[in-house]
Amino acid sequence: MYTDEDLTLAVQHHVLKQSDVKQFQQFIEKSRNSHSVDEENFRLINGFNDIFVVISSALLLASLAWLGYAVTPPLGGIAVAAGSWVLAEYFVYKRRMALPAIALLLSFLLGLFATPILFRPEVKEIAFIGSGLLTTFGAIAHWIRFRVPITVAAGAATLTAGIVATVLYLFPATLLFINHIVLGFGLLLFGLAMYWDSKDTARQTRASDVAFWLHLISAPMIVHPIFQSLGVLEGSGDMFISLVVLALYVLLALISIAVDRRAIMVSALTYVVYTFSALMEDFGMVTSSFAVTGLCIGTSLLLLSAYWHNCRRWVLKLVPHQMQLRLPEAKA
Repeated sequence: MYTDEDLTLAVQHHVLKQSDVKQFQQFIEKSRNSHSVDEENFRLINGFNDIFVVISSALLLASLAWLGYAVTPPLGGIAVAAGSWVLAEYFVYKRRMALPAIALLLSFLLGLFATPILFRPEVKEIAFIGSGLLTTFGAIAHWIRFRVPITVAAGAATLTAGIVATVLYLFPATLLFINHIVLGFGLLLFGLAMYWDSKDTARQTRASDVAFWLHLISAPMIVHPIFQSLGVLEGSGDMFISLVVLALYVLLALISIAVDRRAIMVSALTYVVYTFSALMEDFGMVTSSFAVTGLCIGTSLLLLSAYWHNCRRWVLKLVPHQMQLRLPEAKA
């Protein structure tokens, strides 16, 4: 198995010609009736061996954590982080295995994150701040060494957690504005995701994979504070709130279509389904409210998926030309 990034590397090392690669990609697109630029492709698994390695690594790391914790609690986290790095040297750096790369990165960061907390469990706030900062530096080191696409998103998430924890610890009153803070960081991460997306509008290199994970992290950070402020999950499901939720979801859908990323739409689905299910219950449809809501929304999303490219061509007409240059081209 190989990816578009592998073909790009082959061109850079003069193994293949750019014209041959382009002709090959066009042939594959035509034969499969696909739209490679207009899809959110990311490599997750090359074969069952990836799953086998992940299961084996999980067993080994769990054993290391158990033995290390038995000696002294912080050693459990250190053992997991060190073991994950050693395993990544072979399975990620040499073998370039996709699923183990993600799993070993997460276990490495989890080990780092747990270490300060296990070292000072009685001082939760300071330990959490230390965990966020240590994990961020670990993510930077991991990115420099292994270049796993999810690393940037994971590092950004832990840095955000560390900063938010520090602010809340130093200024407890800011807890009243936690939704605004999370929304602000979500928008920053969305901007970072768009920066990586703009580096590869053809979506053939690692930059596109980095952007994918950043969108996946930023989407709930944007969506949750917005719908939380409307009181959607607290039972505020009257007609006016439902219309506002619908309008917001349409706006988020237009943004998702324009940038060709579906993460925002998926993140908001729970709130939309819950709101309209509650609204239907108020109108007497107690037993079938969820089913009817799911039927309507599910059908709409499937139709959107089927006509995604047509919708993108229409939506992109509303986007300024300068911004269109930084977005993937809508395929015919």
